[in-house]
Amino acid sequence: MALATAAPITAMTGNLPVIVGGGSGVHAPAGFLFVTLVLTVFTVGYVAMARHITTAGAFYGFVSHGLGRVVGMASGLLAVLAYVVFEASIVGIFAYFGQQAVEAQFGLDLPWQVFALLMLAVTAVLSYFDLEVASKVLGVFLVGEVVMLVLLAGSVLVHGGGPDGLHLSLLDPTGAFAGVNAGVGLFFCFWSWIGFESTAMYGEESRNPQRIIPRATLLAVVVLGALYTFVSWMVLAGNGPDQAVRTATGNGPLDLFLVPAQQYLGHWAVTAFQWLMVTSAFACGMAFHQCAARYLYAIGREGFLHPALGRTHHRHGSPYVASFTQTGIALAVVAGFWATGQDPYVSLYTLTAILGTLALLVVQTLCSFSVIAYFRTHHPESRHWFRTLTAPLLGGLGMLAAIVLLVVNLDTAAGAASKIFFFKLIPWIVAAVFLGGVALALYMRARHPQKYEVMGRLVVENAQEREDDEPVAVDA
Repeated sequence: MALATAAPITAMTGNLPVIVGGGSGVHAPAGFLFVTLVLTVFTVGYVAMARHITTAGAFYGFVSHGLGRVVGMASGLLAVLAYVVFEASIVGIFAYFGQQAVEAQFGLDLPWQVFALLMLAVTAVLSYFDLEVASKVLGVFLVGEVVMLVLLAGSVLVHGGGPDGLHLSLLDPTGAFAGVNAGVGLFFCFWSWIGFESTAMYGEESRNPQRIIPRATLLAVVVLGALYTFVSWMVLAGNGPDQAVRTATGNGPLDLFLVPAQQYLGHWAVTAFQWLMVTSAFACGMAFHQCAARYLYAIGREGFLHPALGRTHHRHGSPYVASFTQTGIALAVVAGFWATGQDPYVSLYTLTAILGTLALLVVQTLCSFSVIAYFRTHHPESRHWFRTLTAPLLGGLGMLAAIVLLVVNLDTAAGAASKIFFFKLIPWIVAAVFLGGVALALYMRARHPQKYEVMGRLVVENAQEREDDEPVAVDA
């Protein structure tokens, strides 16, 4: 689920042209190496907490236990905002990829709204069932896209690179801070990993979360880092670094992948790429849907939103009410962009992705510092100078740096969409949701102290939660 959320082929085809064309330039592989290091350090502290706290709320529960219920609720609402808009964002790029693929393969020019509505409907149906149903569907798509990326990169490697060879210099870590707009490049590198942290929110549905979740999270970070670095290096080498920059800034940025695919693998690979971009986007959007539904479920079962959100299906164990609610929200966001005549890729995908990424980076920063605070007063047997202090501190500082990079380069990251009114609202929306969470927590503390006591503290000790295995509020 975590790897599907990151959607490797969507991350590569959607982000690498931006990184090469308007960010780090030929130093994109170095940028991926640097972000791999930062996220690995962050994950060390994150999984240390996951070993002691199992909750569908993940960040919401972690921050609440570490920095208190007030900051925890603010973080929880920011995480809800991020995952709610991420699904709508991916619906946009799915509709764009779907429209392009159907026109190229069948000559049909269908409105993008058809693909958007189809994705929302299928996601709603699949999410109604047990998580294993969704994970099996996404697993098939994930294997296909990873195999295609590895085949492309491997074919370039076997041929000794493109016209100028392999260019080992592209892997120089110092290059991460080079390029015309290195900040934009690093931001889109961070965006390529969004979703890896979702492992923790599936702890309640796994058989042995204290063992499985930490391993899955670290594996997701390292595997994605190795894949992104290798693929970006080979794509640049296959095109030739200078030509890659020209292609990325031209009218056909996807040719960065399609041209070497045609040259080194054949036309079948071009066709496969076009369809795998569609299935990858679907897998990514569905995984984000699962994340959003579980955050709504986690807050709903504590009574801060409608209590029906906290229900699980008696047979499938899925948070089906929260899932259908998320479908309705995503539909409303997509309809808003549709009604105002916005482009599904330039506006819907880009702007909601920036909004969600900014919100989630704030939450990840707070989560890093919450690890330090939590282990100062809990589980002395698990305290460690690196795992519970140095790593989360460095991870938090790295996330703060990413936030600064995003804010400073916001106009460049948004591109043509920066002229849209919604773009100007992004920082204010994040601030308003955070302050709204603080206000809600303070209100609950003053007026409803019993509800306040369970805020972010519902933890499931047993695996595979069902309605007969209710979570309990504990100071884990």
